[in-house]
Amino acid sequence: MEYTLIRSGRKTLVAEIIRGGEVIVRAPYHLSEKQIETFISERESSILKAVERMKKRETSFSISAEKAKELRLKAKEIIPPKVEYYSKIMGVDPKSVRITSAQKRFGSCSSRNTLCFSFLLMQYPDEAVDYVVVHELAHLVHMNHSKEFWSVVEKYMPDYKERRKMLR
Repeated sequence: MEYTLIRSGRKTLVAEIIRGGEVIVRAPYHLSEKQIETFISERESSILKAVERMKKRETSFSISAEKAKELRLKAKEIIPPKVEYYSKIMGVDPKSVRITSAQKRFGSCSSRNTLCFSFLLMQYPDEAVDYVVVHELAHLVHMNHSKEFWSVVEKYMPDYKERRKMLR
């Protein structure tokens, strides 16, 4: 498998898949080539699967300007009411909701309680959109992905694991 090796003062060894399905291996200076090769060979099948997922996802993102405009309008119409609905149920209060053209993530939550959602989310089933909304609102309770965070998500959306699979 081809990859680009980047050595640095880091403490851990990691394989990262970036745009275009390129594999970047980030390694500490002290690790030998043999240790890095062993790491890659042990994880080769999962890395290759991740590369395929990345390529598939990128293909689904290549849409026309007209389609992007249509999806953005749809997102502006659909997402804010969903945020309002789930905010009331969950007892949280986001500062604002923005629709973005983010391609690497469907939603995000800032430390200032601003929620952002990619218009690309409109290409997925309504159940998946609801999951992303609840996921981001749960960050207003726990700004991480701890067990407590996932408990909040599960409390308001017990089938979140199935819904999450729709996004892959």
